[in-house]
Amino acid sequence: MRVEANPFAFDFDIDKTALVLIDMQRDFIEPGGFGETLGNDVSLLEAIVPATQTMLQAWREAGGLVVHTREAHAADLSDCPPAKLNRGSPTLRIGDVGPMGRILVKGEVGNQIIEALAPVEGELVIDKPGKGMFYATGLHETLQARGITHLLFGGVTTEVCVQTSMREANDRGYDGLLLEDCTESYFPAFKAAAIDMIRAQGAIVGWTAPSNAVLTVLRGTGSD
Repeated sequence: MRVEANPFAFDFDIDKTALVLIDMQRDFIEPGGFGETLGNDVSLLEAIVPATQTMLQAWREAGGLVVHTREAHAADLSDCPPAKLNRGSPTLRIGDVGPMGRILVKGEVGNQIIEALAPVEGELVIDKPGKGMFYATGLHETLQARGITHLLFGGVTTEVCVQTSMREANDRGYDGLLLEDCTESYFPAFKAAAIDMIRAQGAIVGWTAPSNAVLTVLRGTGSD
């Protein structure tokens, strides 16, 4: 299949491609979560949910592999180093009790994927202690075992966990396409800058395209 993308067309085989949704969890997207305790307007992230939901459903119908990630830590925070735990001046820190349970701790209500994008049976759910999806997760080996070579990315935030994961993927030999309307930042200028960096210099990190470009192909009206 061929998707019209930037800086040039992105070719992929659906059997060798996974849709990766980065950290679409309650702690980042819903009021009362970690994102809001940092002083952010979470409605900016919530705005991408409809497009992401449409993309997810179409990908499921096409039979493609889906990977969901959650930024999540052990209850004792043994996998959260002080360099991460002590950053900034939030009202609540990782591990503190918030309106939806302990912030970014595995198993807590706020740490779950939002209901609109909840994983279904057969989809991979990866708990990651860092920003990138490959760090301390074993995901690379899992994708290799399934013959995955290409990745479609959505999720939050564009300039942090999404871009980090795309750069990690590039270093491991994957071709990655970022779905521009399925990703967002608390800072719109950061999203715009990240998109420019990803596709600069002939797709140095990866490609970008609106989700409709992929949907058109999946629905059989685009390039083969």
